Amino acid sequence: MDEYLPVLKKSSLFSGVSQEEIQSMLKCLSARTKHYKKDEFIIRSGDYIRSIGMVLSGTALIIQEDFWGRRTIISEVTPGFIFAETYACLASIPIEMSVVADSECDVVFLDYNKIMTVCTSACGYHTKLVQNFLTAIAGKNMALTKKMQHMSQKTIREKLLSYLSTESLKSGTSSFDIPFNRQQLADYLSIDRSALSNELSKLQAEGLLSYKKNRFTLLE
Repeated sequence: MDEYLPVLKKSSLFSGVSQEEIQSMLKCLSARTKHYKKDEFIIRSGDYIRSIGMVLSGTALIIQEDFWGRRTIISEVTPGFIFAETYACLASIPIEMSVVADSECDVVFLDYNKIMTVCTSACGYHTKLVQNFLTAIAGKNMALTKKMQHMSQKTIREKLLSYLSTESLKSGTSSFDIPFNRQQLADYLSIDRSALSNELSKLQAEGLLSYKKNRFTLLE
């Protein structure tokens, strides 16, 4: 676990907490780590969650599948980011989405009740942890709001341009990488992959953007 202390230190959950304090807190929070292979389910829809997860290495995808197995990507989870916190708060409700490893990854699970309850040792940094936890939830709510903005657009073109514009603004440059391949981007925007590829080709032909794999450049 020591090898991942730098990742934990940079995470929003442990912001402002020293590595030595993090080591003590991991014991208080009954931290447990697990390794997952690519495409392995970390959490399945229908599970009951008692802990929040944090990716330590690799990436994971939060997905939702309908009755026929059609997949929608809710978000990507990269090192230092938490997941399943909403359902950990509502432990009596089964989770309605799945988390799957997008690459080989290591995940740490932290007991939600121990995050929200001051430990018996009354460590002074526990209050900071609770504040950070609430900040992390607020950040994820903002990300979901942005996705809703993309999804609310009427056409495939408008959805694409809304998403790519947001990614450009986030990176601070007109040339940037997105975290999704074509199928994942189609799943994220809930559109057909062929229709997505066709629209990208049209946008490039019209001189609005250029792209190669997951590298995009928006043009004036």
